[in-house]
Formats: sequence, structure tokens, C-alpha cells
Amino acid sequence: MKILVCISHVPDTTSKINFTDGDTQFDKNGVSFIINPNDEFGLTRAMWFKEKQAASVDIITVGEADVEPTMRKCLAIGADNAIRVNSKPTDSFFVAKQIAEVAKSGNYDLIIAGRESIDYNGGVVPGMLAGLLDINFINTCISLEVENSTATAIREIDGGKETLKTSLPLVIAGQKGLVEESDLRIPNMRGIMMARKKPLTVVEAVSAEAQTNAKSFSKPEAKGSVTLVDASNIDQLIDLLHKEAKVI
Repeated sequence: MKILVCISHVPDTTSKINFTDGDTQFDKNGVSFIINPNDEFGLTRAMWFKEKQAASVDIITVGEADVEPTMRKCLAIGADNAIRVNSKPTDSFFVAKQIAEVAKSGNYDLIIAGRESIDYNGGVVPGMLAGLLDINFINTCISLEVENSTATAIREIDGGKETLKTSLPLVIAGQKGLVEESDLRIPNMRGIMMARKKPLTVVEAVSAEAQTNAKSFSKPEAKGSVTLVDASNIDQLIDLLHKEAKVI
């Protein structure tokens, strides 16, 4: 089985975020970047298939040269090959188009993407990718097993879970549950050394017009002041909830 894992290079949530050029551009200065968590769940599941079913695992990222440390970490975790599409990821359609073009020539049986990235939270790249490739798609996937050319998946739906069976090739959008956080792997020294020798292929982007653009960014408003009420003063609490919070 040949697997392609889509990887997003996203800011660590502990980083301080700022914007430049009149709040139209994200300022990368001083920001730490990580593997998108939903993608890391998918990569970890792909490693299970590699170890249990002798699958080969490639990763792909759309980005400029600064994403390569994140890709090297994926190789250190155990991916066999890395592919970087040399372009700034302008919007979801552009990213899906680039990945689709690479996937078409790769003959992949399974493409694993994260349900969404934690920076823009668009959640549309996996579905667009499946549409461009005209292959099966399962969203919000929390379990995946593959036997021969048949995949059995469990996905979250409103009010419960749904079990599906479908044939390969397949695109899934994974999330926590596909593996648990305790299953995630930290690269060891041997993996880091081996990653230096693994191929990281750079390909140029194909022509694809972005369908959306960001006009400006803004930070959430600062939290308001807190009013402390003595535990014995129930009347004041009720009054505040009624007149200020307007919840009763």
C-alpha cells in the first residue's frame, strides 16, 4: 500500500501572534512552527500501516523553504520520502490543486489529511482534493483499517458515530481518535540522523488561481474585567446576572 500524508506547517499555539502591512499579512518573526496536530494524527496512523502492513509513506507540504524543518521532523518520525511544492499556500483551493497534481502521478492507494489546520481552520482541503482526484472521501475520520483494497472507517457525525466501508483509492480527513495523543511519536536520535539522508523532493507549483483572499486579520478582543462577588451575597450575584450579564 502506498500512502501520501498531507502536512501543514502551522504556528505553535503558544506563540505570540502579530500582523504587518496594515494587518493584511501574518508576521512570522519569533513564531515557532509545528506539524499541524490533525495531520500528525494522520502521520502516526500511516506509520502503523508501514509497520504492520509494509506500506510506504510519503509526505507532502505546500510551502516555501522555511517549511523544511517541519518536513524533516516527519521524516525523523518515520516517513520514507518528502515532497515540497515550492509555493506560498495562498488558499485552500490552491493547496488542494497542488497536492492533487502530485498525487495523480504518485499512484497512491490512501491519502491522509487532517480534518483542518489550526491556523485557518478551513476544513475544506481534503474534500477538494478528493473531488479533484475523483476518488472516495471520508471526513472527520476517527478510525481506519485497511484490508487488501477495502477500507473500514469510523467517522464522527452529529449525535454519534458512523461506520463505513469503501474501496481504495481513498482520501480521509483525520482527527484525534484516528490515534490518541499518547500514540504520537517523538523523533529519536536515530530517526533524526536517518532523516538527513532521506529524499526531500522540491517540485514547482502548477498554475492555479486562488479563489479567496484575506482582506485583513484581527486579534480577539481582550477579556473584560472580572467582578468578584462574595459567596454570601446571593442577591448581588443575581442582580449582576440579570442586569449586566443578561443571562437570567
